[in-house]
Amino acid sequence: MTRFPKEITENGIHYTLHGDYYFPDLNLPDSPRQTIGHYGRMRKAYLEEHRSGLYERLLLSGKLYDHLAETDQVCRDRMERIIPRMAEAEGINEQLKASDQLGWVSRMNSIHQRAEEIILDELVFA
Repeated sequence: MTRFPKEITENGIHYTLHGDYYFPDLNLPDSPRQTIGHYGRMRKAYLEEHRSGLYERLLLSGKLYDHLAETDQVCRDRMERIIPRMAEAEGINEQLKASDQLGWVSRMNSIHQRAEEIILDELVFA
Protein backbone atom coordinates (compact mmCIF):
# COMPACT_ATOMS: atom_id res chain seq x y z
CA MET A 1 0.00 0.00 0.00
CA THR A 2 1.31 3.42 -0.96
CA ARG A 3 1.60 6.12 1.69
CA PHE A 4 0.57 9.54 0.50
CA PRO A 5 2.06 12.72 1.95
CA LYS A 6 -0.22 14.50 4.45
CA GLU A 7 0.18 17.86 2.70
CA ILE A 8 1.11 18.83 -0.87
CA THR A 9 1.32 22.02 -2.91
CA GLU A 10 0.28 21.99 -6.56
CA ASN A 11 -0.03 25.04 -8.83
CA GLY A 12 0.39 27.37 -5.88
CA ILE A 13 -2.49 25.80 -3.91
CA HIS A 14 -1.88 23.97 -0.65
CA TYR A 15 -3.77 20.66 -0.19
CA THR A 16 -4.28 18.51 2.91
CA LEU A 17 -5.05 14.78 2.87
CA HIS A 18 -8.41 13.87 4.48
CA GLY A 19 -9.07 10.14 4.23
CA ASP A 20 -8.40 9.22 0.61
CA TYR A 21 -8.81 12.71 -0.84
CA TYR A 22 -6.81 15.90 -0.98
CA PHE A 23 -8.82 19.05 -0.22
CA PRO A 24 -7.53 22.56 -0.91
CA ASP A 25 -6.87 24.75 2.11
CA LEU A 26 -8.99 27.76 1.18
CA ASN A 27 -9.34 30.70 3.51
CA LEU A 28 -11.60 33.66 3.00
CA PRO A 29 -10.03 37.04 3.64
CA ASP A 30 -10.75 38.50 7.05
CA SER A 31 -13.19 41.37 6.76
CA PRO A 32 -15.46 42.88 9.36
CA ARG A 33 -18.97 41.43 9.27
CA GLN A 34 -21.38 44.10 8.14
CA THR A 35 -25.04 44.16 8.95
CA ILE A 36 -27.28 43.51 6.00
CA GLY A 37 -30.74 44.99 5.92
CA HIS A 38 -33.95 44.21 4.06
CA TYR A 39 -32.69 45.04 0.57
CA GLY A 40 -29.37 43.22 1.09
CA ARG A 41 -31.20 40.05 2.12
CA MET A 42 -33.50 40.35 -0.89
CA ARG A 43 -30.45 40.76 -3.16
CA LYS A 44 -28.83 37.67 -1.62
CA ALA A 45 -31.96 35.57 -2.20
CA TYR A 46 -32.15 36.81 -5.79
CA LEU A 47 -28.49 36.00 -6.46
CA GLU A 48 -28.81 32.53 -4.94
CA GLU A 49 -31.89 31.66 -6.96
CA HIS A 50 -31.36 33.42 -10.30
CA ARG A 51 -27.67 34.32 -10.60
CA SER A 52 -25.91 31.41 -8.93
CA GLY A 53 -22.64 31.92 -10.83
CA LEU A 54 -22.31 35.52 -9.68
CA TYR A 55 -23.36 34.51 -6.15
CA GLU A 56 -20.67 31.82 -5.94
CA ARG A 57 -18.01 34.09 -7.44
CA LEU A 58 -18.77 36.81 -4.87
CA LEU A 59 -18.90 34.26 -2.04
CA LEU A 60 -15.60 32.61 -2.94
CA SER A 61 -13.82 35.92 -3.43
CA GLY A 62 -15.00 37.11 -0.01
CA LYS A 63 -16.84 40.09 -1.50
CA LEU A 64 -20.42 38.88 -1.06
CA TYR A 65 -21.21 40.64 2.23
CA ASP A 66 -19.55 43.85 1.07
CA HIS A 67 -21.72 43.72 -2.07
CA LEU A 68 -24.88 43.04 -0.06
CA ALA A 69 -24.16 45.79 2.47
CA GLU A 70 -23.41 48.27 -0.33
CA THR A 71 -26.61 47.30 -2.18
CA ASP A 72 -28.64 47.74 1.01
CA GLN A 73 -27.13 51.17 1.71
CA VAL A 74 -27.63 52.39 -1.86
CA CYS A 75 -31.26 51.23 -1.82
CA ARG A 76 -32.01 52.98 1.47
CA ASP A 77 -30.34 56.19 0.31
CA ARG A 78 -32.26 56.10 -2.94
CA MET A 79 -35.57 55.57 -1.11
CA GLU A 80 -34.81 58.59 1.08
CA ARG A 81 -34.34 60.70 -2.05
CA ILE A 82 -37.21 59.36 -4.17
CA ILE A 83 -40.06 59.53 -1.63
CA PRO A 84 -39.84 63.29 -0.88
CA ARG A 85 -39.54 64.10 -4.58
CA MET A 86 -42.59 62.02 -5.46
CA ALA A 87 -44.57 63.54 -2.58
CA GLU A 88 -43.66 67.04 -3.71
CA ALA A 89 -44.58 66.26 -7.32
CA GLU A 90 -48.00 64.99 -6.21
CA GLY A 91 -48.66 67.94 -3.92
CA ILE A 92 -48.55 66.01 -0.67
CA ASN A 93 -47.50 68.36 2.12
CA GLU A 94 -47.94 69.07 5.82
CA GLN A 95 -51.12 70.99 5.16
CA LEU A 96 -52.73 67.87 3.68
CA LYS A 97 -51.42 65.87 6.64
CA ALA A 98 -53.13 68.26 9.08
CA SER A 99 -56.44 68.40 7.22
CA ASP A 100 -56.84 64.80 5.99
CA GLN A 101 -54.64 62.35 7.88
CA LEU A 102 -56.08 59.16 6.37
CA GLY A 103 -55.78 60.58 2.87
CA TRP A 104 -52.20 61.62 3.57
CA VAL A 105 -51.30 58.15 4.91
CA SER A 106 -52.96 56.46 1.94
CA ARG A 107 -51.10 58.61 -0.58
CA MET A 108 -47.76 58.27 1.23
CA ASN A 109 -48.16 54.47 1.35
CA SER A 110 -48.83 54.50 -2.38
CA ILE A 111 -45.69 56.57 -2.97
CA HIS A 112 -43.63 54.28 -0.75
CA GLN A 113 -44.80 51.20 -2.63
CA ARG A 114 -44.07 52.76 -6.03
CA ALA A 115 -40.64 53.94 -4.89
CA GLU A 116 -39.82 50.49 -3.54
CA GLU A 117 -40.90 48.92 -6.84
CA ILE A 118 -38.45 51.21 -8.64
CA ILE A 119 -35.66 50.30 -6.22
CA LEU A 120 -36.29 46.57 -6.52
CA ASP A 121 -36.40 46.69 -10.30
CA GLU A 122 -33.32 48.87 -10.77
CA LEU A 123 -31.02 47.74 -7.96
CA VAL A 124 -32.04 44.52 -6.22
CA PHE A 125 -33.24 42.39 -9.15
CA ALA A 126 -30.81 43.74 -11.75
